[in-house]
Amino acid sequence: MNRPFIIALDLDDRLKRLELLQSLKTESLFVKVGMELFYREGIQVIEELRESGHQIFLDLKLHDIPNTVQRTMKELAKLEVDIVNVHAAGGKRMMEAAVEGLESGTSLGKKRPVLIAVTQLTSTDEATMQQELLIDQPLENVVQSYAQLAKNSGVDGVVCSAQEVPLIHEVCGSSFYTVCPGIRRAEDEKGDQKRVVTPEKARELGSWGIVVGRSITTAKDPLSVYQIMKQQWEGLR
Repeated sequence: MNRPFIIALDLDDRLKRLELLQSLKTESLFVKVGMELFYREGIQVIEELRESGHQIFLDLKLHDIPNTVQRTMKELAKLEVDIVNVHAAGGKRMMEAAVEGLESGTSLGKKRPVLIAVTQLTSTDEATMQQELLIDQPLENVVQSYAQLAKNSGVDGVVCSAQEVPLIHEVCGSSFYTVCPGIRRAEDEKGDQKRVVTPEKARELGSWGIVVGRSITTAKDPLSVYQIMKQQWEGLR
């Protein structure tokens, strides 16, 4: 899989999603289907996106007991999406169960979805982590530890801030996938993201993939913004 530029389809109704995809109809896209969209439209939206030729990151962030995660991943594998994820905070056995579920649910001759684990949400800063989540360690240490745990569990990579990619590569190697949300243009509002970077900076830091949402989905000309940001990501401008 090439280093993906992923568009987050985090829109609040079906019409807006269709309008956005129509504006980008000339492009072959890699899209993220999050919880809001999946819970609203279900498996149908996955089938529609696959029929349109788009690659899919199904972003459901599973976090439950190992048996439930294993059985759920077995079902998700049948959807033939490209990337799925879990929360690394679920622990080693849960992540191993996720891998087992994907492998058992993937059809013979097909490649199982890439599995990545969330280290810490990009909306989480160190104060929140320590004061509310009661994790009494520096954020960077927690991210590194969770990433290493994910790798040791057979997971393919992690979701992380691009700022943390070098730290993760230190302990997991440069071939370990890093998918980075919180990507904005320099002129964009940060919204509720705390740890954000530009596409150029994400590339410089060694990110494998990036996820872009509101910069594109709320733009007056989504196609133009998409093309500019994708070129920035690819180092073409």
